[in-house]
Amino acid sequence: MRVWLKMLMVLGMTLAILIPLLMIGGIISDRQMYRAQAVSTVARSYAGAQAFSGPALVVPYEDTWISEEKDDKGNIKRVAHREPGRWTYFPNKLAVEGDIAPKVRPLGLYKVLVYEWTGKAKADFTASIPANPVAEPGMTVSGITRSIGKPWLSYGFADVRGLRDPKLRLDGMDVAIEDGLGARDGGGIHARLAAPAPGTTLRLQTDLDFVLGGTESLALVPLGKDSRFSLRSSWPHPNYGGSFPPSSDSIGDKGFRADWRVSSVATNAQRQYLTGAILPSVAVVGNDAADSTVGGEINAVQITLKDPVNVYSQADRATKYGLLFVLLTFVGFFMFELIKQLRIHPIQYGLVGLALAIFFLLLVSLSEHIDFGLSYLIASVACIGLLVFYLSAVLGGVVRALGFGAMLVTLYGSLYGLLISEDNALVLGAGLLFLILATIMVVTRKVDWYQLGGAAPKREPANPRAMPARPLDPSDEAAV
Repeated sequence: MRVWLKMLMVLGMTLAILIPLLMIGGIISDRQMYRAQAVSTVARSYAGAQAFSGPALVVPYEDTWISEEKDDKGNIKRVAHREPGRWTYFPNKLAVEGDIAPKVRPLGLYKVLVYEWTGKAKADFTASIPANPVAEPGMTVSGITRSIGKPWLSYGFADVRGLRDPKLRLDGMDVAIEDGLGARDGGGIHARLAAPAPGTTLRLQTDLDFVLGGTESLALVPLGKDSRFSLRSSWPHPNYGGSFPPSSDSIGDKGFRADWRVSSVATNAQRQYLTGAILPSVAVVGNDAADSTVGGEINAVQITLKDPVNVYSQADRATKYGLLFVLLTFVGFFMFELIKQLRIHPIQYGLVGLALAIFFLLLVSLSEHIDFGLSYLIASVACIGLLVFYLSAVLGGVVRALGFGAMLVTLYGSLYGLLISEDNALVLGAGLLFLILATIMVVTRKVDWYQLGGAAPKREPANPRAMPARPLDPSDEAAV
């Protein structure tokens, strides 16, 4: 039963090492939270995740009429009524384009990605203004008058602090820009126009040039009947999100270009705008789930300048394999005990397990200062070197320790492959486990587990002649 007790001990030590692994995982979570706070701090001092909508043409009006109504005593009196309203028109064609220039802003240990978008928004309007209303026959209404106020072009920005140098041209002529009129109209900027006459048609061509700063993400709202967006950047790691994928895109070492074409029949953006939906703030910045949105936001296309190597997410993924690392190492120890008839104390198991756990802490601390790949190399070389030095005494020889170190090199190399190949992580992990299981089965295929467990069953000799001699009983002598 000694071998089974040893196996239980190995399992117990593996579970015990889970405690420092969980503590290291907690440290990584704290560092992730601190990074998110750093992103929020930069967003407060610079500008947050940005969104752009517009333009929308809003025409206010007010109807005034006098009606004859009976009071409580049955007397007829004339009552004046006022009813304000507005008509909202969206572009026939909307074209938004521009270059996104990324910048890195350091804040302590953390680096936050911000950008400046040099944007251009062109739109064409055809707005048919309704004629004055006429009282229907039989209605006790007289003197219906409609007054049309000054329309305005409304552009929405999620965070106007990032807006600089906006210039608006209407039919080729520069027009004055004013602050936004509130959240319903985007909360960005607007420009007043001359009041139109009832029953006329407004045909407008608008051009807005601007520079917009933001943090990590940008969303564009397709308010036109035909909306076309084109974005370019030198950042080679975009992440597309929102309600619509790009119709075409190209990504290379020198950056990316993405184009969208969205028809109004394919989106509810216009209806959502009319019901007061807010601009998409791209939910939470500083998070791998930055492409998620919350309820009440208007449909939009979205792009996030993604950090290709988020050291904390990489380290978090690595620690999830920590228990497997420890278990495989302990199984290797057990195989040495089993095959080489070594005696390894539980404390020695524990020290080796702690050395494996410290690797993940070294990885996080180093990657905050240097490249993640180099951090991984330094941490793995340090831990494997320490273990080889220690195991040369535990396993009774340098050669055995080097062999065990070679196994650890394979494990660490496989883990790094899993981390950098996110799309193929499952197949690589499954293949690695299969190879490990196959190796264990090959090495132990001739092991007599009953003999190792001290409970080997008695077997009858295969050759009867090899049976031990026994004294003859009297019946045998009589027979002779």
